[in-house]
Amino acid sequence: MDKLKENKKILYIGIVVLILIVVGIVGIKFYKDYQYKQTYEYKLVEHGYTLEEAKKLLDFYQKPEQLENLLSMEKNSYILELVQEKYYIHSNLSRYLEYASNNKEASTKDVIAIVNVNADYKYYEHDIPTDTSLGILINVNKYYTLPEDFEPLEISDISIRYSYEGNRISSEANDAYVSMWNAAQKSGLTLIVNSSYRDFKEQEDVYNSKKASLGQKEADKIAARPGHSEHQTGLSIDVFEMSNQSTATFKDSEAYTWLKDNAYLYGFIERYPEGKEYLTGYSAEAWHWRYVGEEVAKIIHQENITFDEYYAYYIENQA
Repeated sequence: MDKLKENKKILYIGIVVLILIVVGIVGIKFYKDYQYKQTYEYKLVEHGYTLEEAKKLLDFYQKPEQLENLLSMEKNSYILELVQEKYYIHSNLSRYLEYASNNKEASTKDVIAIVNVNADYKYYEHDIPTDTSLGILINVNKYYTLPEDFEPLEISDISIRYSYEGNRISSEANDAYVSMWNAAQKSGLTLIVNSSYRDFKEQEDVYNSKKASLGQKEADKIAARPGHSEHQTGLSIDVFEMSNQSTATFKDSEAYTWLKDNAYLYGFIERYPEGKEYLTGYSAEAWHWRYVGEEVAKIIHQENITFDEYYAYYIENQA
């Protein structure tokens, strides 16, 4: 009897142990399931994304607030195309989706670029006071505006050796231009500046003159409205070559080719390049060059982007 009781006791203990093991295994499974359901991978799949799509989104998005933002929006696989573009900015996601929905012919690259530079808004109807503390990286265009009383610091006269009389730009840009002028001279080219710094009132006169002769629509393609002109920053010059000072033919000149290849070495960029009118808002101006410093000019040159694109991604996006 004692042996039978002992065997029963062992059996009971074995059953209890087995039950505990099963309960433990089930408990661990439930706990793991619970933990998984707290992950963003699970939440994205539940939101409608495939597991593969969810994993790709998690490769890109690291911040919880970004993932929560995704989950607050209707599931959209187009987001996977957007995030693979270099200049994608998450804070612009809703605008990317809206613009793409309304402009189905636009490439994903163009959707990113257009929204980043605010070109999904109408010109002069989305004014943003520009950050005047940015020095040579200040942005002024049909969206970013300067106050009427803005004046650049350390403005200096450009010597009549390099310019027509009366032209002025910032001292830093002036020094860089002289270096560029000397380099061009060694290549047999004589550069000449015919327009540079203009204050608010001077720009107003220029714009009103164009508007009176061409009408507002055409004037807006070639001239900035007062408060929206880069010339007011003291960082822009209209530069030609002594043997070719025609806006109609300068883009076909040897001097323009030289500037395209070399100006960035001295901190200057072509501000309104051909083919980028839909981003800059202006007709191409082969003669309009903007000083941004050598480091930034090199990036813009190498990546073949406009200053507007650079500003959105490398300055605003990093703030």
